[in-house]
Amino acid sequence: MELKQIKELMAAMERAGIKKVSIKEKDGFEVQLERHEEAVNHPISTQQTVFHPVYHPPFETQHRFPSVSGQHQQHPSFTEEKPVTREEVKDVGKSISSPMVGTFYLAASPEDPVFVKVGDKVDENTVVCIIEAMKVMNEVKAGMSGIVVEICVDNAHPVEFGTRLFRIQ
Repeated sequence: MELKQIKELMAAMERAGIKKVSIKEKDGFEVQLERHEEAVNHPISTQQTVFHPVYHPPFETQHRFPSVSGQHQQHPSFTEEKPVTREEVKDVGKSISSPMVGTFYLAASPEDPVFVKVGDKVDENTVVCIIEAMKVMNEVKAGMSGIVVEICVDNAHPVEFGTRLFRIQ
């Protein structure tokens, strides 16, 4: 078997999707060809995928406990007024969460102005940031209307799926 025939056989294997071939000729010549899947370098897509964050309304509960008479009454500790803490203030309003794992950026490039800053008014289609995932820049739109009251992540920091990025009121 000549090199040209082996190359033709390899091309035929690839076209047919065959992974392994073993050939024995009468004169004792034997060849085994095995094709392994290798990582192919595909060009990176420049198409920008737009993700819309999921709105999670604030979770409100009313704790009710059965009274002796069998009727429910509100627990007294939940009706008393208490000072508002910083953590409770952070939970006020709606939030824009990360739709993926990646690196959070406030601007398209270091030279460009930030997409939004605290006090800016946004609507559903306002691009608020970019999340880089696997070398692809993904625009994140607000998905809701309101005013940016807090930017919860520092620029160029990693984020996970569901990480709060912005607080909107």
